[in-house]
Amino acid sequence: MKYHQINSALFVKNRRKFTAEMKPNSVAVFNSNDIYPVSADSTLPFAQHRDIFYLSGVDQEESILLLFPDAPYENQKEILFLKETNDHIAVWEGEKLSKERAFQVSGIRTVYWLQDFHKVLNEMMTYADTMYINTNEHYRATVETETREARFVKWWKERYPAHNVAKSNPILQRIRSVKESEEIDLIQQACDITEKGFRRLLSFVKPNVTEYEIEAELVHEFIRNRSKGFAYTPIIASGNNANVLHYIENNQQCKAGDLILLDVAAEYANYSSDMTRTIPVSGKFSDRQKAVYNAVLNVKNEATKMLAPGTLWKQYHIEVGKIITSELLGLGLLDKADVQNENPEWPAYKKYFMHGTSHHMGLDTHDYGLLHEPMKANMVFTVEPGIYIPNEKFGIRLEDNVVVQEKGEPFNLMRNIPIEVDEIESLMNQ
Repeated sequence: MKYHQINSALFVKNRRKFTAEMKPNSVAVFNSNDIYPVSADSTLPFAQHRDIFYLSGVDQEESILLLFPDAPYENQKEILFLKETNDHIAVWEGEKLSKERAFQVSGIRTVYWLQDFHKVLNEMMTYADTMYINTNEHYRATVETETREARFVKWWKERYPAHNVAKSNPILQRIRSVKESEEIDLIQQACDITEKGFRRLLSFVKPNVTEYEIEAELVHEFIRNRSKGFAYTPIIASGNNANVLHYIENNQQCKAGDLILLDVAAEYANYSSDMTRTIPVSGKFSDRQKAVYNAVLNVKNEATKMLAPGTLWKQYHIEVGKIITSELLGLGLLDKADVQNENPEWPAYKKYFMHGTSHHMGLDTHDYGLLHEPMKANMVFTVEPGIYIPNEKFGIRLEDNVVVQEKGEPFNLMRNIPIEVDEIESLMNQ
């Protein structure tokens, strides 16, 4: 790992929150992700399953966490299973976690090697009535690959058919969506690294630079600041490419007079940031570009104020729709007849702003959170309105990450990242 070690107290708190919601006499198991093959002996870089990381801090493949708060013996309440390291692994891959190091990372005293898992689990199952299985139920999830977690669930159901089954995900959706102060600090670090990358490219961008050269500048700055790189596949969309919402080719030349929509952000310690900025290739916005830009900025600022405890996500988006409609009328993109005759299921503003304004963020860029439940303090949301005008060959989106406060306006984790027109133009023309 490149990041500084996280205090294990965070993971101790997270486990306490989870086990407090478990049914009596129940066990929960969490698996690490696989290392996914590409071809021959090539693999994708390892990315830890966020749930086992959230509960243990273990950032290593072939790891398992078992929680059994009602276990008959104290040393059975929390157990880690790790891949046993040896001299061969140390030479070829680097040392894996030792039992003592695993305790320092996680705060878990009982650590076994992975080969003991089935024997220990069998003993736990003789004591327990219920097993919590960890299924992916995120509202955006589309999973076609069988994961290590899914293989375990299939095996467990065949091996222990007499036990009751419960789901970990509803508990995790709630507790992961409300951040501890340590988590907010880690997201802030990701945002600060993102700021460094953005400021770097403001002095780099000029006519005829390519989108992939901008990508290279960003990843250079991210990695040199202890990030693994991008929190998600970067969008560097110049000109009309900005009107493709998930444009990821990043292979075009940036032309004088065009805008570049940059949906790019760093991760830090597996926590995500999620930023969008739109900048002029030539260092100066045209009057029309500036007018649309400031309209989007106003929507972002007004939408941010609405993120408060008790707010319902669906109603919030209805209110944001009213603000964006007003701005589109002012820009001449809609007229009153468009609004009066709109389809309530697809309002007129959706022609120019077709995605949502906010989503939870944290360990995942689109993080856990139940959208039908009211917002709570210490939830972290994006705020990302946009206006996309294919006929004019540009699109503008602006995005910050904010923490919902118990009282007052949300706290902007990206408050230091330039966003005002004058500041962006000034920095690009120094």
